[in-house]
Amino acid sequence: MKIYNGLADRMIRSALDMGAAEAEAFVLSSRNLLVEVKKDDIESLESSIDHGYCIRVIKDGREGFSFSTDPRGIEECVNKAIAVSQWSDEDEHLGLPSDEKHSDVDTFDNKIEGLDEDAVTEMALSVERAATGLDRRITKTRKTSVSTSYGDIIIKNSKGLEKRSSFSSISSHIMVVAEDRKDSQTGWDYQGCRYLADMDFERIGRTAAKRALQLLGAEKCSPAKAMVILDSATSVEFLSILASTLTAESVQKGKSLLEGRLGDRIASERIDIVDDGLIDRYMGSRPFDAEGVPTRSKVPIEKGVLKGYLHNTYTAKKDGVSSTGNAVRSGFKSIPSVGITNLFIRPSAGSSELPLTELISSVDDGIFITEAMGIHTANPISGDFSVGVTGIWIKGGKLSNPVKEAVMSGNILDLYRNVEACSDDLRFYGKIGSPSLLIRDLDISG
Repeated sequence: MKIYNGLADRMIRSALDMGAAEAEAFVLSSRNLLVEVKKDDIESLESSIDHGYCIRVIKDGREGFSFSTDPRGIEECVNKAIAVSQWSDEDEHLGLPSDEKHSDVDTFDNKIEGLDEDAVTEMALSVERAATGLDRRITKTRKTSVSTSYGDIIIKNSKGLEKRSSFSSISSHIMVVAEDRKDSQTGWDYQGCRYLADMDFERIGRTAAKRALQLLGAEKCSPAKAMVILDSATSVEFLSILASTLTAESVQKGKSLLEGRLGDRIASERIDIVDDGLIDRYMGSRPFDAEGVPTRSKVPIEKGVLKGYLHNTYTAKKDGVSSTGNAVRSGFKSIPSVGITNLFIRPSAGSSELPLTELISSVDDGIFITEAMGIHTANPISGDFSVGVTGIWIKGGKLSNPVKEAVMSGNILDLYRNVEACSDDLRFYGKIGSPSLLIRDLDISG
């Protein structure tokens, strides 16, 4: 895509001329398309082009920031950033990164750039048709969507850093309703990819339908301390809670249950938790982070031991360490914070992964959880949670009756400490991935 040539250089020169000690320019240009369908017809279609830039300055030990969408408004934007810095607190940990060579990673598919509205609409319709065509008991689709995005990013700063990359993404989501007699159940699925060829639209529809169908006839269960298998989708939701606690930003603000836990065993020795931004074609991959620091692979939790936090330049300087390349932005309207790249669970060295059927056959009495409601309410400081769950009860190593309106409670660190085994079905939902996990001694109430 076309991006403003020379704009970043002009902003930096202007900021330095106005007295900034350091300056950073971030420029974004993207095109986005969202199609939603229902009952084999278009329900909504949104197309947008996003061009914008921002300037971040450090002057007299204070930070200033401003953004704009007008390429003719550079001077005004820089003036605002300088003015904002005068009202900011002085902070000795402020600073911009120097230039470092980054690794190449594949993040752009020109086939996504070539998609038009008709093509994306047909993709959404294929998801819906795959769901409704699987079984006559799939009676409704509440939402079926496909979205695409592609664009370019430029990051430059006054310390000689200059980075540019292109990106693309495509994702799809569906929610369906299955009905049989007086019973009604919902099911969903989602997939997001950098490359069009990696998407499987029909599988998304079929998976959502199967999730709804397998819960028909669900009943309440009796309270128990049971063996639990979290399917990959539910495991990802729990990992999303832990993800926020791994950032140094949360730790330094006292908002993380992992504060002061470096070197402690906080999870089962059977698992690693990896953050790797260098996997070709994955949603969280990128050659450099939102400050231009090279992205890399790291293992913040290895064999259950907390080895380190995720950092951007500011949090790293505050802790006296190096940035891990985890600066993120929500767009050109925000300053960098700290976030994940591709965060996922894998078996640790010496631990094996098993087929899901073997995990199930190893459970004499327990529950295979396929959906959890309210995981976002988990306390990130204490780690305590109490969530509604649905799934299928396991008896004698076999899936038995579907279960609804159960409640699973505990502590997220206890949950990860009690992981007994990983399945071989690792799946990513966006930037977070997990296999199904076998976990002992979780409290289930009816």
